[in-house]
Amino acid sequence: MKQRGRHRRRRRGRALRAFLSGTALALTVAATMISASQATVTTDGPGDLKPLTAAADTGRLRLTENRVPQASLDRLAAGMGRPVGVGAVLDEADRSLRDAIDCSAAERRALPVSPVASRAYCWNTGDTEGWQPGAVTTSGDADDDGVWGSNRVILSGWSRGGGTAADRGLARVGFVNAGDLSHLTYTWALLAVPVDGGRDYRGLVSHVSGMVWYQDKLLVTADDGDRTALYVYDMNRVQRAGVAGDAVGRVPGGWSANGYRFVLPAIGSYELSGDSDAPHPATVSLDRSTVPDSLVAGEWTLDDGDRTARLWRYPFSTAPGHAGLLATSATGRVRASEAYETKVTGVRGVLSYGAEWYVTRAAGPRDRQGTLWRQDAGNSDGKGDESDKAGGSEAAVCGADETHSCWSPQTESLSYWEATGEVWTQSGRALFALPLASIDRTTG
Repeated sequence: MKQRGRHRRRRRGRALRAFLSGTALALTVAATMISASQATVTTDGPGDLKPLTAAADTGRLRLTENRVPQASLDRLAAGMGRPVGVGAVLDEADRSLRDAIDCSAAERRALPVSPVASRAYCWNTGDTEGWQPGAVTTSGDADDDGVWGSNRVILSGWSRGGGTAADRGLARVGFVNAGDLSHLTYTWALLAVPVDGGRDYRGLVSHVSGMVWYQDKLLVTADDGDRTALYVYDMNRVQRAGVAGDAVGRVPGGWSANGYRFVLPAIGSYELSGDSDAPHPATVSLDRSTVPDSLVAGEWTLDDGDRTARLWRYPFSTAPGHAGLLATSATGRVRASEAYETKVTGVRGVLSYGAEWYVTRAAGPRDRQGTLWRQDAGNSDGKGDESDKAGGSEAAVCGADETHSCWSPQTESLSYWEATGEVWTQSGRALFALPLASIDRTTG
């Protein structure tokens, strides 16, 4: 029976790969049908990244670390019960993602034309109606062997776009059991912020556009009311919410999490410097190719704007007792170790690995697809040679009009699973992966 099941999975895997190739071909035909006046044809790329070295530029990127008092976290845990780990959450993953072959044509339009996705799945309509997809991170970020304990995990961020005024903007994370890539299952946990000294919590109200799981911490970009920050969550402090219902926080009879069984309360945050021109870290990713490992951040820019976007990185701490947190000074300040400007407009996701930077551009109003640019870091003096204007940037080309609009329409984050060589992201209801090598090959 095991052998027969294995053969069925292999046949389905071959069929799925052929299906994804066919989907990419169909998307290429669709791109070809776009007239030249509609396509985003780019003769000159954005060129190299421009290094930012002036103190006035890098000082705006400074963060300040704020921890939730330990007494507050202990009080919340005492009231809610002993926290559970990731494995306990995955044990209750009772929903299934659909394979690409079972996705609708509209859902598959979220996939890239080139390079082709090697794995693709779709979230259930009933689970995601009225919710906005956001960032993706994985156990490949959490640990360099790609496994958290005995589990392979994908985390997917979402925010409530509709619904009542009480739950509009609430943020949640899908815990996906990726142990069997032919059958992904998941469940949800609400993101929360402790209040009243740990006697209660409120829901995090923000679009989750950036998220990195590093060691036992989850860092989430947030524009929470009037606070723009990176919120920090401890993956060993997942709490059970025993009361079903739409309320969030302490209720008669226990604790509620907007109908979800699990809730993650924040343990701290990193706030911006407060400078009026400080870039908001709208997208983040992990770079394991630096020493120490680093958090890569980028700001979003308008699709049709001409303002350059800033990309930068913060080093992770190697200090005892600071696992999964950013490196801070004695006063709790976090300074960027590297910063650049990119001429890519409509910036959404950003990834850095080795000497390369990968920046995704959202689809414009006349484009079916977005663009993924591969850029090099520029000269340290920021000047560069005018003849090298496009030499430091490349993007895939597709369609008869040879447009660079070959990528997914809207990918807000990129997560590189180093152990498998795959980049994971999501757009619309589609969650997909593809080898980083295929991105390098098509943008070379």
